[in-house]
Amino acid sequence: MREVACVGVTRTMLVADAVARSGLGAPAVIITAGVHGDEQAAPWALHSIVRDGLLDRNFAYRLWPCTNPSGYERGTRENAEGIDVNRSFGRAGSSAEARAITVANRDRKFALNLDLHEDFEAEGFYCYEPRIDAIEIGPAVVRAMDEAGLPVQELHDEYELGYPKEMHHVRTLERGRVIPDVAAETAFMRGGLPHSIFLLRNASKRSLTFESPSRLPWDDRIAMHRIAVVTALERLRAAIG
Repeated sequence: MREVACVGVTRTMLVADAVARSGLGAPAVIITAGVHGDEQAAPWALHSIVRDGLLDRNFAYRLWPCTNPSGYERGTRENAEGIDVNRSFGRAGSSAEARAITVANRDRKFALNLDLHEDFEAEGFYCYEPRIDAIEIGPAVVRAMDEAGLPVQELHDEYELGYPKEMHHVRTLERGRVIPDVAAETAFMRGGLPHSIFLLRNASKRSLTFESPSRLPWDDRIAMHRIAVVTALERLRAAIG
């Protein structure tokens, strides 16, 4: 684990690397949390996943436990400069955090990106999973929520997902899963990309964003992320052998 400086501001972020059981050369997974400072169960869920040894050690990992530390301290979506860090990726990055993450991750390639979030309007779990190829991870995660007796969000066109009405064409909705069209979303958003989309364009083979409902009890929110991460890793391992 090491500190990464956010150039131009007086704060740092933590990043941790773990080598796979087999040593160097194993597929790598990047997991991030806390990009919105008011979604506070996500960093604690990642902490508990690592603490309890739930990561599949057949993979190597890069872990960013809180990518918006100033927002986390304030309990705000934006960072101390009022920037939504998750809309600041692209080229060099338009926030101090995006620039620091981009530089630290340069020359790294990942088999999977997992980004842990929360949703204030949601009543159940859901995820974003851009369609890359025939391998799908999201449906297995949704089934795992059902098996655990945890609620899954019913999604429809009127549900607020952060897309303007004119962007409805860039995603497909299923129960518990949003399937974005990455090319269309990138073209619409131009330079201010979410971290997950930026990674798909530059460094990650596939990507999922997990959303737990912040209105639920804390332990349920933590459990959702734990189940989602463990299931995603199981599905990835089965898919790539």
